[in-house]
Amino acid sequence: MSRLPKIFLVLTFPLYILDQLTKWWVVFRFSEPVPGYFGTSDPKIAVIDGFLWWTRVHNQGVAFGFGNGTTWAPIVFLLVLVAALVLVTVFWRKNGFPNPSSKIAAALLVSGILGNLTDRLFQGFWLKSWETADFLTRLSKGYVVDFVDVKLPLYGHWPTFNVADSCISVAAVLLFISAFRPDEPTSDSQTQDV
Repeated sequence: MSRLPKIFLVLTFPLYILDQLTKWWVVFRFSEPVPGYFGTSDPKIAVIDGFLWWTRVHNQGVAFGFGNGTTWAPIVFLLVLVAALVLVTVFWRKNGFPNPSSKIAAALLVSGILGNLTDRLFQGFWLKSWETADFLTRLSKGYVVDFVDVKLPLYGHWPTFNVADSCISVAAVLLFISAFRPDEPTSDSQTQDV
């Protein structure tokens, strides 16, 4: 398995680029949150009035902001993303994604993991409030750029998210669905049937 599977070139790579382009647009479009606060003070940009806005939120934790503002979250969740990427690679090499929906899920997972991992590795170095800090301090200030703000009926504002988070969420749904689908026949079983 020396070649990169096509699904990574046609799905993972474009979604990763889209994720990074949108995040950098947000970083340059909105002002940096002040230390101790995770959202920008700039007004949100309404995309669909009353439903969808663009904004800038720094998330050092995980879903729903768990771990935000702690000293351990940036490093722990950086390591979690690296471990997840290694696990997806190991499962792929051992044919752990046996049907089309699970293969798409794996490609989406890799895109989402790489997108958020890139943020955690590099975004802390762009923070003006920490530009004179040492390397490890700036690395520890890494965060994920979240910018999609949605207001759901009967719920209110959903936690702000990004393209990478969307890829991971869709991948989770596809993995759940793929658990109930039959595996693709392997090349060994195909030759035995012929």
